[in-house]
Amino acid sequence: MPLRGVPVGPASAPQIRLPQTGDIPRMPRLTYKDAGVDTVAKDRFIDRLFGLMRRTYTPRVMENDWGYAGFFALNGPENLFRKQYRDPVLVGCADGVGTKLKIARMTGRHDTIGIDLVAMCVNDLIVCGAEPLFFLDYIAVGPIDEESMLDVMRGIVRGCEQADCALLGGETAQHPDDYGRGEYEMGGFCTGVVDRHRILDGRHVAPGDAVIGVASSGLHSNGYTLVRKVLFETAGLKVEDRVEGLAGTLGDELLTPTRIYVRAVRHVLAAYRRKKVVKAIAHVTGGGLVENIPRVIPPNVDVEIRTGVLPVQPIFTLVQQKGGIPDDEMLRVFNMGIGLVMIVDPYYAEPVLRRLREAGEQAERIGEVKKGRREVQVRSD
Repeated sequence: MPLRGVPVGPASAPQIRLPQTGDIPRMPRLTYKDAGVDTVAKDRFIDRLFGLMRRTYTPRVMENDWGYAGFFALNGPENLFRKQYRDPVLVGCADGVGTKLKIARMTGRHDTIGIDLVAMCVNDLIVCGAEPLFFLDYIAVGPIDEESMLDVMRGIVRGCEQADCALLGGETAQHPDDYGRGEYEMGGFCTGVVDRHRILDGRHVAPGDAVIGVASSGLHSNGYTLVRKVLFETAGLKVEDRVEGLAGTLGDELLTPTRIYVRAVRHVLAAYRRKKVVKAIAHVTGGGLVENIPRVIPPNVDVEIRTGVLPVQPIFTLVQQKGGIPDDEMLRVFNMGIGLVMIVDPYYAEPVLRRLREAGEQAERIGEVKKGRREVQVRSD
């Protein structure tokens, strides 16, 4: 019997035989959905998502629904929206929300975790003096739950609105073998721009400069592995419990979104386009005050901070008491009520404070810069 197949290459090359239908044993008919990936549900979810994304669009966004990438113009299409950059430098950062995701799953609430995702990225970007331009997200999920994922995306949209940046695109990947129903992981990516001469790199920080603290909204998105260990395993509390001193349930407190400082910082920086008033800004994330401030100061100075100037939220006291955590460990893990630190020319400290308060922030002068070895000295008055 002659071979039945498709010739490959020149006539002299060997031929391969493709199996015919009758040669294949009958097997169960499986689909991608049977394997755990529902492409129809995912496409339906993405279609609904486009409407949410458009809430974040500015005239510089070039719409490209279902395209392979998003487009963002540095200059707008009309003179009203044109940006004048002398020497633009693009700035990029990426982050996640850590195990705060577990609290969202424990409570079944997913409408604020997206704000955290945006905040952790744009706050890192704004401290460099950059303007956030656009945000991208990556979500890996098990069997897709459209409503929960839409809640996540609503939070991301709200975060982008607060940061005045566009949600330009993202990826939702179904990983049914890695994540169970209701489980997901997420990452965020933000791109911004700053004129080279306006980059904040801390090189001009000097002894005598004033240190300003801007209040956090609570834990933000750091230290949750320790928080869960203390509150749920050691203390035996549950997310639905009400604890004295907390405004709502424990779950409500732990899901309080990370504060976004973009508008407040831009309000301050816009007032001093020529003068070097703001010399450095630190976003107080993992590592607390003692590890984040040294990232933005030169090696010949220390920063001395006084505690108690800004209030420490009750959640920090609760965690410390229930876990018997030493003060120095609290300072190395948590923001302790201070989400942002600005180092400014002391002559302008009061005007900067006034502008921060005008932008809706609670801010106080919490210390000063001294000669030293790039360390943070914390003292209580």
